[in-house]
Amino acid sequence: MTEPESAAKPPATPAPTPALLPIGLVVSGRRVVVVGGGRVALRRVFALLEAGADILLVSPQATATLAGLADAAQLRWVVRGFEPDDLAGAWLAFACTDDPAVNEVVVATAEQQQVFCSRADDAGRGTAWNPAVGRTGPFTVAVHASRDPRRAVAARDLAVEAVQAAGVPPGRSAPRSGRVVLVGGGPGDPGLITVRGRAAMAEADVVVADRLAPLALLDQLAAEVEIVDAAKVPGGRSMPQEEINRLLVHHASLGKVVVRLKGGDPFVFGRGGEEVEACLAAGLAVEVVPGVTSAIAVPALAGIPVTHRGLVQGFCVVSGHLPPGHPDSTVDWAALARLGGTLVILMGLRSMPSISAALVAAGLAPDTPVAAIQDGAMSTARTVRTTLGSVADDITAAGLRTPTVFVVGAVAALGG
Repeated sequence: MTEPESAAKPPATPAPTPALLPIGLVVSGRRVVVVGGGRVALRRVFALLEAGADILLVSPQATATLAGLADAAQLRWVVRGFEPDDLAGAWLAFACTDDPAVNEVVVATAEQQQVFCSRADDAGRGTAWNPAVGRTGPFTVAVHASRDPRRAVAARDLAVEAVQAAGVPPGRSAPRSGRVVLVGGGPGDPGLITVRGRAAMAEADVVVADRLAPLALLDQLAAEVEIVDAAKVPGGRSMPQEEINRLLVHHASLGKVVVRLKGGDPFVFGRGGEEVEACLAAGLAVEVVPGVTSAIAVPALAGIPVTHRGLVQGFCVVSGHLPPGHPDSTVDWAALARLGGTLVILMGLRSMPSISAALVAAGLAPDTPVAAIQDGAMSTARTVRTTLGSVADDITAAGLRTPTVFVVGAVAALGG
């Protein structure tokens, strides 16, 4: 007796997940073939570029970015459909087209030629699976989750967070060459430090921290990491730059990894260049990790773009810690008044009355919009919007304190 056609059929039993051999592949300098030129291929290609692979891209079309990589000779692009000979000499292949039939041919050809192959549209039919990958410090976390990418990503993130929270796990005491890493921590919010900056923090034996760095990150360091407070408080206690340089050299000379944690970007009014010179003079390895500069990020957080199509085509960032006319100042305020773009002033709270007067005297209109933004990336952030002619009185009345970023120009009226 047969079942009527309308009877519900039991759900298909999913194919069993094969046992995987977790292994890291060294593909640097080795041929890897990517078949397909769309979004999936783009993801695979950038991971392969980072790993140093010799990439052959096979596809009749490619995204603009992939085509640009080919133009820059960062990969070789064969502009046609897949042919079996494309896998000659390959160590690994990726079937990334949006045509299941083509992907099936790529996988079958790879099987015949004993080349491991990942299939984007049906991972279970490939011989290589792509894990969710995360990196922090010297550690790489790769997670497979029975072909469930969302679960794999969630588990990967938890694993990376666990490694970061533990600092560098046992093995920290193993002999290492001392070095210094200058890390730009961004405008204060711990979430705005770069991924590389977080990784450097996880490797640190010593952290020499500025006052305006994202200091909440210090609580995530392992207990044995030494923290040095190198704050420079305007008008208050400050560690001399020479002492900071000495500490960096001293600790690194003992074989320690020293992270110099700075606010913003280490090369934007951060004396990072001086610290690099001191380390190099001592024969030490030094790395610079750029940061999100407050000159752009703080206005952005207040809704102010430093450039705006049809309004402003350029911007200039200057230090205002020395007032106009000071013998040590190298800023030509009169030239800045004639510039016609956005002027971003850092460290200018005390000097702003004389700066605004100098800009007006040089021809900038007193009604030019000004935004003064205090604690731009912090919960205590606030913005005072005023004009060049009134800024001195308004910031005094508002009781603004450092750090405050000033934006002068038409864009300062935006985002209010």
